[in-house]
Amino acid sequence: METGSPAGAGTMGTEPAWTGLPPGLLRMRRLLLVVWLGLAALAVGLLLSLLAGPVWAAFALLPLAALAWGWVLLGRNWRSWRYAERADDLLITRGVLWRQETVVPYGRMQLVEVTSGPVERHFGLASVQLHTAAAATDATIPGLDPAEAERLRDRLTELGEARSAGL
Repeated sequence: METGSPAGAGTMGTEPAWTGLPPGLLRMRRLLLVVWLGLAALAVGLLLSLLAGPVWAAFALLPLAALAWGWVLLGRNWRSWRYAERADDLLITRGVLWRQETVVPYGRMQLVEVTSGPVERHFGLASVQLHTAAAATDATIPGLDPAEAERLRDRLTELGEARSAGL
């Protein structure tokens, strides 16, 4: 899954150690997809069969087709997310068609927070959000194990304070 050397990588001539997201995030997103599009298919099928006749109920297959397509896309998107901790910065890369790589220097971080909404908590997941002075460089790493999210927050905070330009 390596796509070559990211921009800025190789300050010491080595490829950074990339970490992917845990599979719990993919399970959560796919379950939400099945629930919402499954309910949409059921509602469309019932309404159309009651109001327009059973032949029109075949349009309930459209949300099911979207579900199948979304299932594949969620897997590809999940595999595209990676992050790497380097000596001076954190790299975050994501995207299937449009690759996006964010480089956050430790010394520029102003705030590192761990968030977890009700659905994420149910699946045992948390997100780490990094804030810098420039809004364009704010970055998020979603779907981490809460212990890993807290470890990453503590490490990034420590490194940011050591660089004394941020936290």
